[in-house]
Amino acid sequence: MKTPYIIIILLLLVLVGLFWYLQSSAFPLPSGEPVPEEAGTSTAFPLSDSSDRQVLVTDGTRHSIPLDEILSGGPGKDGIPSIDDPKFISPDEADFLAADDVGLGLTIEGESRFYPYKILVWHEIVNDTVVGQPVLVTYCPLCATGIVFERQVDGEVEEFGVSGRLWQSNLLMYNRADREADESLWSQVLGEAVVGPNTGERLPVVRSDIVQFGDWKDRHPGTEVLSRDTGTSRNYGSDPYSGYYTSDAVSFGAEFSDDRLHPKDLVHGIEIDGHFKAYHDDALEAGTTTDEFAGTDITVVKSDISEVSFRADGEAISSIPGFWFSWVAVHPDTELYR
Repeated sequence: MKTPYIIIILLLLVLVGLFWYLQSSAFPLPSGEPVPEEAGTSTAFPLSDSSDRQVLVTDGTRHSIPLDEILSGGPGKDGIPSIDDPKFISPDEADFLAADDVGLGLTIEGESRFYPYKILVWHEIVNDTVVGQPVLVTYCPLCATGIVFERQVDGEVEEFGVSGRLWQSNLLMYNRADREADESLWSQVLGEAVVGPNTGERLPVVRSDIVQFGDWKDRHPGTEVLSRDTGTSRNYGSDPYSGYYTSDAVSFGAEFSDDRLHPKDLVHGIEIDGHFKAYHDDALEAGTTTDEFAGTDITVVKSDISEVSFRADGEAISSIPGFWFSWVAVHPDTELYR
């Protein structure tokens, strides 16, 4: 009488084993659908010095964020086309820009460039080279994070594209490679690879400023301006995100419960020895602000055109500008200056 029960139990075990095999052999990032973290086995690896996130391996895929938190943003890979051969014009030729139009201002070794958000909102990434330095100019409209990085990975110049995926509502970039297996997904707000062979590596931040065009060209009259000649037809006079920037709405999986600021308030985030702090832009008056954080003396200088720079114990450090929700979603233990 016990034999049928034994057979049933064995069949159940076989079915369970088959289920887990099918789950674990699935590609970890299928188009449009996240894969639950528990679908595979994770193994912890020691972190590199460049990141404070634990690197895991799930079914052969290195990652430092939960795979089930990665969402499709709608367009597929390169559906939002990066600008890989940027062209520039003089400020006088940029008649499509008003004085109060916002963009990223960048100066390297005396050469200045302005990247209008009116263009970046449609492309999100510009692969550029300024005075011989390869730079990655990025903008995530959902998070208002405008950041410039050095465009090198493992000492090699890389070209980046828009993956079509988001994590915590933020742009996930990818570095283009001959083989897809050699590509990684990079979180823009973290500035580091979070899925793929480069997981844990960081891109150094190149200082830039979120400024108005009129202020920037007055301060840098010789600046170059990113042209609308991008090789792609877009309505650069309109913004597809419209009223999103001031609403309470946050989409695409951003998880946070911190209401110290409005979700869309602009902050500047810094990191000191694995500790994080955000500075509310409205709390920074023109001039110098001093603070003490993580055992260091912080100096913040804000110019009369809202250029913001940080120093820790006298040494220049990078900062990440963007919406409050974007910073706190990835650094939930952050301190706040307001």
